[in-house]
Amino acid sequence: MSVTEIAETVNQWWYPHVVITGGEPMIFSELNELVLALKMQDRFLTIETAGTVFQDLPIDLMSISPKRQNSTPKNDPIWSVQHEKRRHAPDVIRALFESYKCQFKFVIDQQEDVEDVLEYLKDFPEINRQDVWLMPQAIEAEVLVEKMIWLQPLAMQHGFHLATRLQIQQFGNRRGT
Repeated sequence: MSVTEIAETVNQWWYPHVVITGGEPMIFSELNELVLALKMQDRFLTIETAGTVFQDLPIDLMSISPKRQNSTPKNDPIWSVQHEKRRHAPDVIRALFESYKCQFKFVIDQQEDVEDVLEYLKDFPEINRQDVWLMPQAIEAEVLVEKMIWLQPLAMQHGFHLATRLQIQQFGNRRGT
């Protein structure tokens, strides 16, 4: 779809808040054109990014989901090396933080991942813990519930928010939800 077609499709919906996500939206040169078209519809715009690419955009919220060690592909040694080289860009994180209202979302697979988040945040003392969300890694509702049980107290203990994966809870691991 073209940017115009996407904006026309979104214009048919009444939802005031639009989240642009999926892969890494910040790598697309057409992103600025899309954001401008959506802003003309008076939408509240959030970009969800890994925080490795910067673009100057008229958006309302930057949702940064830094890729941590638990995101490194285990079954592909070539991609693992590339992923490790590119997954952390502190200068980009700082530029995003200085340019936008930001929230930070970390995917948590094991309890040790919370310690990794705490270590990460030591490099960014400017990030307020009230802007940090922890979300359990799960594609099955039962696993999601199990992880929420131990993750909720850890999030509260460290002053973080807890995010669930509502689409998994309600629909399972299906595309289009």
